[in-house]
Amino acid sequence: MHKLIVLFLLITVFQSAFAQGDNVKPESGDLVACGEDQVFILAKKDAYKGQVNYRWKWKVSEAGKQLPRDYQQLLSTLDDCKPVDNGTKLLLTASSGATILLDIATKKVLFYAKTPMAHSADLLPGGRIAVANSTHQKGNSLEVYDIRYPEKVLYRDSLYSGHGVVWNLASKQVLALGFDELRIYELVNWTGNKPKLTLLKTYKLPDEGGHELSSINNTQFLISTHHGVWTFDLRKESFEPFTPLAKRVNIKSANYHNESKALIYTIAEESWWTFNIYGENPTFKLHIPSVKLYKVRVVR
Repeated sequence: MHKLIVLFLLITVFQSAFAQGDNVKPESGDLVACGEDQVFILAKKDAYKGQVNYRWKWKVSEAGKQLPRDYQQLLSTLDDCKPVDNGTKLLLTASSGATILLDIATKKVLFYAKTPMAHSADLLPGGRIAVANSTHQKGNSLEVYDIRYPEKVLYRDSLYSGHGVVWNLASKQVLALGFDELRIYELVNWTGNKPKLTLLKTYKLPDEGGHELSSINNTQFLISTHHGVWTFDLRKESFEPFTPLAKRVNIKSANYHNESKALIYTIAEESWWTFNIYGENPTFKLHIPSVKLYKVRVVR
């Protein structure tokens, strides 16, 4: 009887750990949401039914001794949680002043840097990371780092109110979003010790307050501003209103799947945050009152 009780307790502990998402590999379509000092992954099949089912959770405090002590405060307001490397890792940025690369399965911090008012990041070829920093005395910039060298800036360009950055594999270009402009960069001297981003073109946004930048496909991108949401076509070099959200203000994040027409987004409803995640095709609303949510991403 005693052995059975022990076995039961072991199984319970294992199930509890699994339920919290340890060693979980996200599935295509799963939602990744963040706000305050935490990030979590929600199961797609349940989310599409309007049900909150946590597959994985992480809080900054779990980083423990993996990070210098001051990073607990620097990561207190997470504002982006982008799945990278085939959905196995997350690039987390915080307006409170830091960026980290986190392995989902092990919860191991693979990279960290102090990035003033960081609002978005993306993984570039060769294990490098681009970070867009917003309005701050030491921010307003686009920075490049190498995963192997925490906190070492390899390249920096000024970018007022940097809010978005996306690596486009098809064109081998970096797109960066600022207050009233979208920039296109190319990689230069990328295999050397002094990589650079060379500015190719700058496009004036249809509205001020560039906030969200996400990829739809190889040539189309979603951009939100203060008073609307737009698509940018890289081939046509033009902006068009994004019909489903064209007249919505303060969209903080938007993810659109061109084939299924599935749209998942967050919108500032309580000052700069929200307690809700919204979806269209299918239509759903996820209410999560325990966290001041900022952005939601989708695993591709």
